[in-house]
Amino acid sequence: MAGMATHVITGAGSGIGAAVARRLHARGDELVLHARDAGRAKELVAEFPGARTLVGDLADPDKLSWAFSHQSLPDRVDSLLHIAGVVDLGPVGDLTPKTWRHQLNVNLIAPAELTRHLLPQLRASRGHVIFVNSGAGLRAHADWSAYAASKHGLKALADSLREEEHAAGVRVTSVYPGRTASPMQAKVHRHEGKDYDPSRWIDPESVATTIVTALDLPRDAEINDVTVRPGR
Repeated sequence: MAGMATHVITGAGSGIGAAVARRLHARGDELVLHARDAGRAKELVAEFPGARTLVGDLADPDKLSWAFSHQSLPDRVDSLLHIAGVVDLGPVGDLTPKTWRHQLNVNLIAPAELTRHLLPQLRASRGHVIFVNSGAGLRAHADWSAYAASKHGLKALADSLREEEHAAGVRVTSVYPGRTASPMQAKVHRHEGKDYDPSRWIDPESVATTIVTALDLPRDAEINDVTVRPGR
């Protein structure tokens, strides 16, 4: 991506999102960081000086339109990076509609809604939408039904968007990381009753390298799907 680009990023507060934001910030690109509330927005701006913020609760996608109508959406968007996500594990016999809904809202419906709002800018810049999916977006294991369903849905969203926007020059990439050392992974291990050793899993920086590689690929090519597995 030549010149100074503008990136809208969800999930920049930790894990893969923070690693990507640091990488793009360090090279002088413009960042528009999504935050769930004003307090979180202040923290992100303190961490990434010069960044702008976009505030709205991904857990309540019905209200995003209202939230965005009270803020200035960026005039230029070269990439939209969907990296935020939530996970709640449990057997189908125990999961309540509330647990299902929370994961579907944050992991699937909010990315669709955010994409809808920023598509005009992405078309104008012939930009790039990157969905950080999960190995669970390709395979669903016991206790992972709701999270995996949200991520299987995210794959479908990306695949449809890619076909719809290809003629407009918008590139769409899905990244499927395996287990990555992050607060989310620590939570998964607690649920599984296992000790958490971050050194066994993928460093978020390695996933960030994959994402930046997809962004920087010359215009004659597009990475559609890339799976990143633990190398150790």
